[in-house]
Amino acid sequence: MSAEKKTDFQIVNHSIPRRDGRVKVTGKAQYVADLRLIGMAYAKVLRSPYAHAKIIAIDKSRAEAHPGVYCVVTGYDLDGLNPYYGHAVKDHPLLAIDKVRYAGEPVAAVVAVDERTAFEALELIDVKYQELKAVFTPEEAMAKDAPLLHERKFEAGALRGFEGEVTAGKGTNICQSHKIQWGDVEKAFKEAAAVVEGNFYFPMIYAYAMEPYVAVADVTDQGVNVYSSAQHPFMVRHDLKSIFNLPVSKVRLIVPFVGGGYGSKSYTKIEPLVAACSWKAKRPVKLQLTVEEAMLTTRSDDAYTWMRTAVDKNGKIIARQAKILMNTGAYAENSPLVVEKSTNRCVGPYAIPNVLIENSSLYTNTVPASSYRGFGCAQVTLPGESQIDELAAKIGKDPYEFRLANAAKPGEEFFPGMRPFDGTLKQDLETAAKAIGWGTPLAKGHGRTVACSGSDAGAYPLTSTAVRVHADGSVTIMTGSTELGQGSHTVLPQIAAEALGVAYDKVNVVSSDTAITPYDRSTGASRTTTLMGSAVLEASQEAIQQMVVMAADVLKVKVEDIQTVRGGIRCGEVQLDWSQVICKFYGLPDGEVIGRSYIRKSGKFAALPVFWEAAATGVEISVDEETGKITMEKLATVGDVGLAINPALAEGQDLGAATMGMGIGLFEELVYEGSQLVNGSILDYRLPRFSDLPKHVELHLVQNQDGVGPYGAKGGGEASLNSMAANIANAVERAVGVRIRQAPLTPERVWRALKERMKDKG
Repeated sequence: MSAEKKTDFQIVNHSIPRRDGRVKVTGKAQYVADLRLIGMAYAKVLRSPYAHAKIIAIDKSRAEAHPGVYCVVTGYDLDGLNPYYGHAVKDHPLLAIDKVRYAGEPVAAVVAVDERTAFEALELIDVKYQELKAVFTPEEAMAKDAPLLHERKFEAGALRGFEGEVTAGKGTNICQSHKIQWGDVEKAFKEAAAVVEGNFYFPMIYAYAMEPYVAVADVTDQGVNVYSSAQHPFMVRHDLKSIFNLPVSKVRLIVPFVGGGYGSKSYTKIEPLVAACSWKAKRPVKLQLTVEEAMLTTRSDDAYTWMRTAVDKNGKIIARQAKILMNTGAYAENSPLVVEKSTNRCVGPYAIPNVLIENSSLYTNTVPASSYRGFGCAQVTLPGESQIDELAAKIGKDPYEFRLANAAKPGEEFFPGMRPFDGTLKQDLETAAKAIGWGTPLAKGHGRTVACSGSDAGAYPLTSTAVRVHADGSVTIMTGSTELGQGSHTVLPQIAAEALGVAYDKVNVVSSDTAITPYDRSTGASRTTTLMGSAVLEASQEAIQQMVVMAADVLKVKVEDIQTVRGGIRCGEVQLDWSQVICKFYGLPDGEVIGRSYIRKSGKFAALPVFWEAAATGVEISVDEETGKITMEKLATVGDVGLAINPALAEGQDLGAATMGMGIGLFEELVYEGSQLVNGSILDYRLPRFSDLPKHVELHLVQNQDGVGPYGAKGGGEASLNSMAANIANAVERAVGVRIRQAPLTPERVWRALKERMKDKG
């Protein structure tokens, strides 16, 4: 298996129906170029200034009369459409209907000849609101006198990702609740040798992909065609088919290369709105958000967690209990699934015999929350790994040794009813500790820690693909997986090239076009290498089986007489490569063989999760006690990936995840003052810079080929984020003796904690 990192990606040709019935083929040029030729219009969105208000009236007459404006679309102009969408809960209108639920919600869209004209026309729309009482935190949303954000009884989405009941839309502000329980928690805490407990807060985070949301739609009598920066094209297709009441065959979603996602482009975002604009304007329409508008589209769930953890006299963790309130914002998006996953991931990668975790997400008048890299794990790993360090200190144990003693073991069913643990956490922790020099002397004001996490990853195993072996020996992979910069268009051809015994540069990828590529449930949850990679391997093997039968026919021998060799077959003294087999079978230098694979929840994928995504990180930091500023001195990541099909890409994913986790631990937080998001801009939202990374960085991969994916691979690229905020908080405590239970650990927050410590001592 080649470990060489490939960068010579090819953009696949697609075709899109034109209004004159002809077909225009696009190549490496931007897809939207062809739509401009047939009169593409541009949309801009008017957003609500209020967090919670009833819409009394919308006067759009002056905007519609503005030169260059094709139409103005509001929530009252959607007769004939089903204007509500949502894969988990159908609670989200594509434009506000009757009332707005957060400051920044789209209220009207102007479609014009160009963006400037559309922007000018926005100023001519007059909306009259009646302001309503708003709630901004889960606690406020749960109060007896809290206003109800949603009065409608919701229809459950068809693709919510879990089997439990949807609890939204039942007369409260609760969006979703989830609970796990085993053992006897109360008895364990009564008998414990030591207990720690505390309240923690994980902030709202914006994923900050380099490319904001953008979509181009062309809705005609023949159907709906959309180009989008979506991570999950088939799920977006499902929402669009429901909105327009069309069969799946009439809805086409095409995803070119996407400029980053990190979960923020999971599921449906602006596609229904731009499609409705095209439907209303009767022409192709492009909607491209700014970064500031993207920040008003989605974010991570912030989480308030009370947790307590107990240990026995032998240093074994015997119980964990937590109550979590998550802030889902104005609409459900993917938060119902985030609730379930964060509940599960609260246990961590530890064998704990007594567990009780209760979790609820609440609707509030803030930006809707949804998927974010790590998918609920970072929110609960902050309290979970903080308390591991606190417990170790309380019983006089080294925190690294304490983790080793309690980590789930390979093959152990540490989470009842789920797949046994398929990682080697002891090896992960040992590697991280060694990389940061665990046990060596530290300078004053320095702290050194290791931490880990475990996620039930892989999402639901529903994946299909086709591998086409052509008569010239080249190969095309048809995949529904989206390339977001994670490198799947490098790894999947590597798998096919290895299986078929052909050169890597002969393998091409056609991806993420719902009219052409086979169904894939999603691109996320670290699943692509494991699930789509397995499908590509199986499809390649099926193609080989077909070509063996062809070779037997050509050579007039029995199938069992054919021996497969790398890149072809051998029979006695005769050896043919795949090109020769296909050409001789068809009698022409043309034709192909199509291998297929359909993966579902059965066989080796019957047990969930598809795999456990485990990882360890190690950090060394220094703290300036005069200012509270934290400096990263060392960083080590350890990805437990089974087998890295492409090590360079795997290491890059881990470093990217750890850097995002460092941002959460040190800088990142969306801040509300009342109803307004006050730092929702590229200037005010502080991200990690290259200068924030430590000079000493080590990236490690643990490769025991213990995954269910191709050649023993399993997913990675998220877990190194999950433990970073806790790691930084633990390192600060070890450096200067203050325990901070809220991220990010900004200089002011650290400085104030140091002042409080001095006051307590004084």
